[in-house]
Parts: sequence; structure tokens; C-alpha cells
Amino acid sequence: MTLRYGIIGSGMMGHEHIRNVQLLDDARVVALADPDRDMLESATALAGDGAKAYTSHADMLAAGGLDALIVAAPNHLHHPIMLDCLKTELPILCEKPLGVTNVECAEIAQAAAGRQAPVWVAMEYRYMPPVARLIEEVADGRAGTLRMLSIREHRFPFLDKVNHWNRFNAQTGGTLVEKCCHFFDLMRVILKAEPVRVFASGSGGVNHAEESVNGQVPDILDHAFVIVEFDNGSRAMLDLCMFAEGSFWQEVISATGELARIDAMIPGPARFAPGGTERASRLVISNRGTKMEEVHDIHVDPTVLAAGDHHGSTFFQHERFARMLREGGVPDVSLRDGLIAVAVGAAAEQSVRTGLPVDIDLTSVRSVA
Repeated sequence: MTLRYGIIGSGMMGHEHIRNVQLLDDARVVALADPDRDMLESATALAGDGAKAYTSHADMLAAGGLDALIVAAPNHLHHPIMLDCLKTELPILCEKPLGVTNVECAEIAQAAAGRQAPVWVAMEYRYMPPVARLIEEVADGRAGTLRMLSIREHRFPFLDKVNHWNRFNAQTGGTLVEKCCHFFDLMRVILKAEPVRVFASGSGGVNHAEESVNGQVPDILDHAFVIVEFDNGSRAMLDLCMFAEGSFWQEVISATGELARIDAMIPGPARFAPGGTERASRLVISNRGTKMEEVHDIHVDPTVLAAGDHHGSTFFQHERFARMLREGGVPDVSLRDGLIAVAVGAAAEQSVRTGLPVDIDLTSVRSVA
């Protein structure tokens, strides 16, 4: 059976989802919805094969003929769109962040309560081959008991998007929600623990100080440090810089225990890299006792790399999502996961504004699936 996808939102991530669905066996995008006619036309042409275009997601949902939905609209539209999608009985893959505030995420989770069809929050960084390998090595005990985790992302600035929606906290949730909920999700997955306290320091004004959108100056952060403490006594740090395009490694994740440190190093998208060519990622295991170092270059199929800007992770996520659609089961990334990732990002944004640590209270999400 060919899986029929409908995508709501035809911007950069909408296009990336189309290209990756096209790499799956027996799957195609048959419908797209977006009020921006230029982006909708481009995405529909990319989908090809008679894909239908709608300027309203409500019209697309009413037309039917779908096996799954992908929500890839701007962040501030996730909440109203998800509330509409949850009225259907279609499986949903919702791009991160789940919502731009804790309240939005909670309302989405409440609307999904009791629903039979699964909702999967798109945290594709879990599926980057070097990150997946690091997660496996940590789970196998190679590092010992993890005490510290650091994630560094030094990358290119936010891209230009329709109506510059990604320049403002009110529409994104803030950089530490919009961009970094991926990393707060990874912290939980790698450390196998829940966050209890967040302290952050950051600022903006390097990338967008000279910009004006309808008379308003962008208010998003473009660099920050975030420290997260976890309930098992471990701690993690995020080092984010959004004006470091051309960095040899865009992301470096280091997991450290008493036995070893494990580093996953990921290059950025080829179009932003020196020379414009794809490179292998790398995993390095530095053993404390033997003082030996293992170095593993990790290669990804060039066709998969070319389908997006996330080092193949979108494709590997889609493989698992499609397997769930065909075989049943539950999402790898639940609504609860998506809600907590936003809660940490929102706490980090609050900490930047106040200069104070922020406690994380997960009492209200214990019952969220």
C-alpha cells in the first residue's frame, strides 16, 4: 500500500519533508496546504505526480484521501493547526517546537488525550547517524555513568523565511525554544533523566541588529550558554552561536563519564560549508583508563544527505515514522517529549531575561503520553 501524506506548510521544512518522503518505498505526498501561493506552487511542483494544492489546511483535511499528516507551518501556527488536525483520526508528524509556549503545548496535549491515532513530534536530531551512534555507545556503558554532557552548535544565522516570522520571540517562542528544543530533547535521551533547573545567559544583536520588519527590530537571541541540571545529578550545557557559519564542525556533542568521553561531530549543510561539499561525520571515544582513542568516520548515503539540511536525520526519522504507520506501535517522540523540550527552552529564555535560574516543574506533564 502506498502511504499518502498531506503536508501543512510548504516552506523550507515542507520542501525537505517532500524530498525525504520521495526517498521512501511506496510513499508520496499527495496534498499540500499553505496560504503563501508562491511557496505552495514550488512545493506542489516538487511533489509532482498530481499532488493537490490547497490555500487552507481546513480544505485539505475536508478533502480526505490521506494516510498521515505532516505539520511544517511556522511555529506560531502549530497550535491552531494541531487543534484542527487532532479532530481527525490521522497520524500526525508535527515539526518542532510543538508550540511556542508551555500553555500551547499543554492545550495540544489535552486535545490529543484519548485519541487513537498517534502524534509524533519531529525531533530529527535523534536520528543523525553520529548522534544515534553516541546514544548507543552511552547506553552500552562505554563512558561509564554520565556526569556531564555538552552540546555545541556554531552555525549560520536564521534563514530568511516568509514574512520574516522567525525574527521574533512571539512567533518562535524564542531562539532557545525554536532552535534549541532539539538539544534539550537530546539531553534527556542521552542522560536518561529529567530536567529540574535551568540557568542561561545570552544576547542578540549580532545578526539582525540592522534589520527592520514592519518597523520592528528583531528580538531573538543569536548566542547563548544554557546549563541544565537533571534529577539524577548529571548536568548538561548548550553553547549556541548563530554567527559562526563555515565552522568545520557545526555540532559537537560530548558525553563524559568516569570511563571515557564520547564525542559526536557533525558538519553543517554543504551549501554553508567551505567548498560546498558534503563531509563525513565523526565519532571519537577517548578511553580514560587505557588512554586509547577510537576514531570512527560515519558516512551517509549522498542521496540522503542531499535531501535536506540535517545530515540525513529527516530521512531516518521518516523511515521510522512510516514503519509505525505500516506496523503499528507508538511514536519514538511523544507529546510529552515535545512538551518538556519546550518547557526547558522557555525556562532558558526566562533565565536570560531575568538573570536568575529557573526551576522546572514537570508535575503537570506526568500524565501526558
